Amino acid sequence: MDIIRTQTELNTALSNHRKQGEKIGFVPTMGALHEGHLSLIQCVQQHSECIVVSIFVNPTQFAPHEDFDSYPRDEAQDAKKLEDAGVDILFLPTESILYPAGYDSNIKAGDAAQGLETIFRPHFFDGVVNVVYRLFNAVKPDIAVLGEKDFQQLQVIKEMVQSQNLPIKIIGAPIIRDKHGLALSSRNAYLSEDELNIARQLNQILRTTAKTQNIEETKNALLSAGFDKIDYIEKKWNRILAAAWLGKTRLIDNIAT
Repeated sequence: MDIIRTQTELNTALSNHRKQGEKIGFVPTMGALHEGHLSLIQCVQQHSECIVVSIFVNPTQFAPHEDFDSYPRDEAQDAKKLEDAGVDILFLPTESILYPAGYDSNIKAGDAAQGLETIFRPHFFDGVVNVVYRLFNAVKPDIAVLGEKDFQQLQVIKEMVQSQNLPIKIIGAPIIRDKHGLALSSRNAYLSEDELNIARQLNQILRTTAKTQNIEETKNALLSAGFDKIDYIEKKWNRILAAAWLGKTRLIDNIAT
């Protein structure tokens, strides 16, 4: 696996793969990789020959009070996982590469960003579409795979790709869960054992909601289960989407209706 930190090195490596007629598949991440991320790699491997994974903890999608500084980082462990998974290129851009002085691609998130996450994190999706647009420009993949756990984000990026006329196929990969049904997330590492036991009820309660369609009942069930606060539970895109807090940790999940 090539570990690449500059645009010039990346261009050279990708050119060599393209000369061999290989499709470029891309998975953008913020690191702290778990089985959910590895499932995205397995998915993209079904559609492309050269696999690129980026790790970049994007400061523009964190609000000042959020967990940018404490977000888990372990480059060496992540690199080993990716090499074992058969990744060809690990791209580790710096902030100066993606946000060079004088380069302005200030893209705004589109209609898919309305409501849900944006109500509670107003600048989040603008930060997401800007960094993903810049990563797409750096890698120029044929295919990119994103997880369905961040379902609204998936819709926002699909919309951005279409509005910017980028020749990239976006594939949504199913949520990977632990044996109790909890959606895998890097932020699960913040949870205590007691909080984990509560968190594992989120998916079970959403499954009930998918059958009953009773949102108010779902809110009461989550609070009774021990969740401290609910940001939203809504039906959209034929999904029940939810965000709820346990202590200082915010969990999101969704389930098809």
